[in-house]
Amino acid sequence: MKLTKDLRIAISGKSGCGNTTVSGLLAKKLGITLINYTFRQLAEEKGMTLKEVIEKAKNDDSYDKYVDSHQVELALKEPCVLGSRLAIWMLKEADFKVYLYADEDTRANRVFTREGGDLQEIKAFTAMRDSEDTRRYKEFYNIDNNDYSFVDLIIDTSKYTPEQEVKLIIDKLKEKKLVR
Repeated sequence: MKLTKDLRIAISGKSGCGNTTVSGLLAKKLGITLINYTFRQLAEEKGMTLKEVIEKAKNDDSYDKYVDSHQVELALKEPCVLGSRLAIWMLKEADFKVYLYADEDTRANRVFTREGGDLQEIKAFTAMRDSEDTRRYKEFYNIDNNDYSFVDLIIDTSKYTPEQEVKLIIDKLKEKKLVR
């Protein structure tokens, strides 16, 4: 696969939609860098749990602002796939924007399969995380993360495998002559 330009692709979706998986597969297929810097990576760097970072971020916007600015900074350096909750809104320079969607049950089941635990607790945690994310994004950036109508491609990930989703994205990239 050959890029026709220094391509930057932004992929967003809520927890459990497959952002990390699809972004990674796509970056590999295109031979470009994957950037997926999130609260999860920040938690690892700080020696905290994801839950602790989310709790601290409720009252300290420096967590969000660092993650958001750092990932855009990284994305502007080279052709890449940026996969994050806010990629499609924050990376204004993206050549192609994808939103991955899945219903709450599908998302919770994926998190359960990936991490284990109690399914009802995961559903509650995911709902809390979604609500908290929406509140923060609106407050910090005036972004409504439930409005993704402007993207180039919306994929309901409950209907496809990650490999099929990557094929859908590549087909659109070819259609737009961003890759050959």
